[in-house]
Amino acid sequence: MNWLYVENPDGLAVGFDAFDGETLAAHYVCIPATLRVNGKLEKALLSLNTATHPQYQKKGLFTKLAEMTYQAAADLGFCTVYGVANANSTPGFVRKLGFQLVQPLNAKIGFGSLGIDFSMASSNAQFERVWTQESLMWRCSSPVNPILSFRKPDRIGFQASAFGKILSAYAELPGSVRYQGGDKGMASPFRLFLGLVPGRACSFTGYTNIPQRLRPAPLNVIFRSLTQSAARLEAGHIAFSFLDFDAY
Repeated sequence: MNWLYVENPDGLAVGFDAFDGETLAAHYVCIPATLRVNGKLEKALLSLNTATHPQYQKKGLFTKLAEMTYQAAADLGFCTVYGVANANSTPGFVRKLGFQLVQPLNAKIGFGSLGIDFSMASSNAQFERVWTQESLMWRCSSPVNPILSFRKPDRIGFQASAFGKILSAYAELPGSVRYQGGDKGMASPFRLFLGLVPGRACSFTGYTNIPQRLRPAPLNVIFRSLTQSAARLEAGHIAFSFLDFDAY
């Protein structure tokens, strides 16, 4: 929790707890991130941890804590909240909290490089995470599931354990990103891509879609502007990977 809430170089966590005396009734926290949204750098929040004590469920505590968090975040200069929600939680975010359901994440398995044309992807992206040396070092140092990396001339590959040594979650960033994490490869060449690439900027040669019936929990990218209530993103213009949220 200290790594996640305190050590993030993009800033301290923002959130609220609800107490009934000494009983923690509900908890909601977002962590800061830097995004490029429609070409502009923005201070953003990743909607992350929410929990409600069984005795206090269905009392509206999550909605109240979330709205308090977003108001506090706006006062602190944050412009955007984004997250990844499963099928059960997506309707609540959309109906009660005004989030946009942007599009579901792709889930593919395969071998080797993804084949992303980073120039094309960036030029077509309305939404992408902006990583620095410091933020990548922090992200890769997760005490729960450390991320290993290797550098190629035109890209940096990132891998985290997904199903032991059988399958690794995989993401790529352009080689121009400043990161000196070292060349460390994982044992498994069998890879899971959980994310989005804008437009037709990726060939995904060597990868195939995981059938919907085999996905334990289809995941949706959700988005809410804290400065423009009508601001929306277009499906097909989102750059996203497992690095950008907390699946691995």
